[in-house]
Amino acid sequence: MLDNLPRGTICIEDIEIGMTRHLRKTVTDQDIELFGQVSTDRNPVHFDDAYAEDTIFEGRIAHGMLTAGLISAVIGEQLPGHGSIYLGQTLKFLGPVRPGDTVLAEVTVTDIQHAKRRVALDCRCTVGDTVVLKGEAMVLAPSRKFD
Repeated sequence: MLDNLPRGTICIEDIEIGMTRHLRKTVTDQDIELFGQVSTDRNPVHFDDAYAEDTIFEGRIAHGMLTAGLISAVIGEQLPGHGSIYLGQTLKFLGPVRPGDTVLAEVTVTDIQHAKRRVALDCRCTVGDTVVLKGEAMVLAPSRKFD
């Protein structure tokens, strides 16, 4: 399941502090398998039920960077959107995402440096009422001046 706002571009000239965009995605076993293939991260905590039962998570979990990738999707598709360039990202992983969990990934504009086209974003992912990831991103936003 994927629920998000319209995709596209918001140019630096139109970005305002407090703007927020999000997407909602249910993480599937196929998502975990595909991420494992692409990243080559085959840690058994993601793939082996018996192994994962004996970990602090007491069951299989999705890759943390799969969850972080949802933040990247919001930035690259919605805010600022197409033409955005990542300059930096901090992440704190606060809880597991399990197969079948629905993750809400949200970004909110916290600062704008118009002259440099830089936008600071507060980033968070939640499963229900639980924050599972939080961080900050700095991105270079597209501008109409360069069209």
